[in-house]
Amino acid sequence: MGRKKARDNAFKCVYQMGFENCNGVDKILEFCYDENLNDEEEKEYIEKVVYGINDNIKAIDEIILSKLKNWSIQRIAKVDLAILRIAIYELQYMDEVPVKVSANEAVELAKTYGNNNSKSFVNGVIAKVIENKKGKDEA
Repeated sequence: MGRKKARDNAFKCVYQMGFENCNGVDKILEFCYDENLNDEEEKEYIEKVVYGINDNIKAIDEIILSKLKNWSIQRIAKVDLAILRIAIYELQYMDEVPVKVSANEAVELAKTYGNNNSKSFVNGVIAKVIENKKGKDEA
């Protein structure tokens, strides 16, 4: 299945990272691989995203919060937060993933795993991040 399956599994890992009692990134990845039949290419993507988010979580969360007024990270639904973290990581750190793909896949994850408001919320935040990124790229 490739990148779509890998992104779905990365989402599940990042979602688990959002809980204070998680056993750490290595344990989360180990569980992911035990539960899913990931090929080497999928594992490479999952690890890049999960470790990358873990290493850059403060910067990623600052980007999210900069697009929201009077919000805190704790106020964002954990599902939506995990989706946003993946999309923003791809947008900021993975030039090989096209912008439209990151945005579309984030919305698809929101439709699948989020609540009735998730799709619009995720789409709105990602659109602001992309708009800001385009402005910086053109400068």
